[in-house]
Amino acid sequence: MKKEKTSHENPEMKTVGPAQNAEAAQARRSFLGRLGLGATLAAMAGQAFAFVRSLIPNVRYEAAQRYKVGLPSQFGEGSKYLDDKRVFVFRERNTFYAISASCTHLGCTVKMLRLNQPRKVKVGSREFEEHHEFHCPCHGSKYYGDGTNYSGPAPKPLEYLKLELAPEDGQLIVDATTPVEKEFRLTV
Repeated sequence: MKKEKTSHENPEMKTVGPAQNAEAAQARRSFLGRLGLGATLAAMAGQAFAFVRSLIPNVRYEAAQRYKVGLPSQFGEGSKYLDDKRVFVFRERNTFYAISASCTHLGCTVKMLRLNQPRKVKVGSREFEEHHEFHCPCHGSKYYGDGTNYSGPAPKPLEYLKLELAPEDGQLIVDATTPVEKEFRLTV
């Protein structure tokens, strides 16, 4: 019986031998190996980038170092603690001064304690009457009413900060970038 050709058979199609199958398999393995190596290197590069990027903050969490605290008329005689700025603003008649509430030991916020009775204190050659003291609740540092450290691990006195008047609206401006001497007073 004679076999007839059907239309779906291709007379030009050749059979593939075992050598050609091996070459094709080797080419596929080589391609997949390169693809895997590329994916691994890309993943490692992505992880390295993410690690380096994590060291750079997106946002600065530092508060502004120069800020308005209000009109002089908003401050009564004595002291006012501004919790969000960690600063004490003092008013004595028409003069103002500001003391940082940040302990000079490790930066904890000091608390101001009013004394029952004023007492005379001698610091160096200077003598003054104090009505309050500052105490650090973290490690026990103590400061006289003028900010001079006298007990505990604090290495230096509390910082006095520069005060100015804003020309546009007359508010007090605290400049925490500019420490001043204890004798600094802003007269309004």
